[in-house]
Amino acid sequence: MPGRAAFVRRLRRRLFRPASLGVKLAMILAAAGAVGAIGVTLILAAVVTPSLHALQRAETQADLDRARGAIVDQGLAVERITHNLADGPAIAGSGTVPDDAAGTARLAADGGVLGVTWREEATSITRSARRAAFRSALAGLDLPRVLHGHRSGHVFMRLDGALVAIGVATVRDGEPGAAFVAAARPVAASDLSRILRRPVMLDLPGGTASADPRRATVPIIGPDRHVVAVIGIDVRSDVTVLGRRMLLLAIGGSILLILVLLAVLRRAIAHMVLRPLARMDRHMRLVRDHGTLMMLEDDRRRDEIGALVRSHNAMLAQLGALREQVAVQGFALGRSENAVAVIHNVRNALSPISTILSQGVARAAPVDRPALDRALAELASGDIPVARRHKLVAFVAAAIEAEERARHANRTELQTGREAMAQALAIIGLQQQHALERPALQSCDVAEVIARNATIARYSQIASIGFAFPAAPSPVFANCLILSQVVGNLFVNAAEAIAATGRGSGTIAVTVTRSGDTVTIRIRDDGEGFDPAVAGRLFGRGYSTRDHKSGGLGLHWCANAMMSMNGALRLESEGRGRGACAVLTLPAAGALALSDAA
Repeated sequence: MPGRAAFVRRLRRRLFRPASLGVKLAMILAAAGAVGAIGVTLILAAVVTPSLHALQRAETQADLDRARGAIVDQGLAVERITHNLADGPAIAGSGTVPDDAAGTARLAADGGVLGVTWREEATSITRSARRAAFRSALAGLDLPRVLHGHRSGHVFMRLDGALVAIGVATVRDGEPGAAFVAAARPVAASDLSRILRRPVMLDLPGGTASADPRRATVPIIGPDRHVVAVIGIDVRSDVTVLGRRMLLLAIGGSILLILVLLAVLRRAIAHMVLRPLARMDRHMRLVRDHGTLMMLEDDRRRDEIGALVRSHNAMLAQLGALREQVAVQGFALGRSENAVAVIHNVRNALSPISTILSQGVARAAPVDRPALDRALAELASGDIPVARRHKLVAFVAAAIEAEERARHANRTELQTGREAMAQALAIIGLQQQHALERPALQSCDVAEVIARNATIARYSQIASIGFAFPAAPSPVFANCLILSQVVGNLFVNAAEAIAATGRGSGTIAVTVTRSGDTVTIRIRDDGEGFDPAVAGRLFGRGYSTRDHKSGGLGLHWCANAMMSMNGALRLESEGRGRGACAVLTLPAAGALALSDAA
């Protein structure tokens, strides 16, 4: 049993994780062939089958249209008979029936039946029954509805178990007695089959369409808008059968062609790719074993393998030049990172302006001006009760106070926006003036920097943030603008971490403590936090704890900025969902720095 299990593991490893490139390519080609065969089958089925069904539906629809046309022709034929009777010298019901009709009748102006004539049948009983049924059907006809404003019209009815087309026409002027003439003409399945040149079934008893999908049906509507008969036509499947055979033939041919192409491609890959790669592998092993950078023999191939050999030889000869090029690229990458960091900081500084403008545009007027105008008009009239006057005066005073509060709020928001714009311009100006210089350090009040950035961060659109920070001055020795950018970045990251929890609101608490010559600033949020195991990678370029977040340059730039000001930055968290804390350390401002600032 252990030997069998080991054999199964080795077989599985060879099948699913082959070490040879040839085996991998063979498996890839086999998989590609299978996928190609399935794809060809699906494509042909998706393209050909709907077309076949469309052709089948079109043919069936054409048969149905011809059947409807045949029914219309039967109705028009009986109308022609009634026209001949109405315009002829003798009125229907006189005892003779035309050859192409089964019966005729004369009708009075009020629809009453004056006389009915029916063609001789095998027995007088059958003729009497048909004549009585014809008379009963005519008595129940709504002649104006049948004629529909025309001189003649027709309807289809069932008489004694048979489908009959009945035509009605108005008798020409001057004809005594009858006002209308009617004629009946039977409609048989054999007549329709002869017209359509294919078998037709006429369903009379049920009068409903068949549920058989192999049979198409055309309902015949009677004078009462109900189905009196259904024409059934067998759906021909010649096109579908032929199309399926062609589809199977095309699929089989395509699969066979794919197999042949894959076999040829397998041999070509082995000869043109696998063997040269094996030769290069032997050469690289020789170089590794002996440590001598020997050039690989070039067989002057002009394809990719030859280019690979030449590139390999050139790589060995140009290693020093490549190292120098890497250094140049590193310098360019550093400048690019610096530019991205500046853009990141400018974006953070400008983000409150959009929120302030959006809120200002959407804010409604604080005072209902029409109501205020009416109150002023009443006060100006002078003939109102004292109680009413006091209420109006209180209303006007409240309106003025609301307007004043709105103006004060607008001024506060505009002041915040101006500060954000000034900070963005200062960031750009500092980058232009001191791109290659170490930032100038001076005494800076941490409490003022935190308060300014907290005011700006309150306008964040991603979450509702509550701030708690100390108001007491805490001077540090740093660059005020760079420190403001660092704090702003940390506030933005904290707001995004709070928004990632899905709560829509959260708090950011800031504490400032001094220990000797060092000031420690702790910015704690109740956001999503992070795994403590990744704390060492948070300041790496491009790293982010959130999958949906791109870039990852904010913390990288903040750490470098703190180091340039002789400070440090680290992040702490107790785990996912338990918030995070950013810890900044800076040198405290000495007495000399404070006096210079004063």
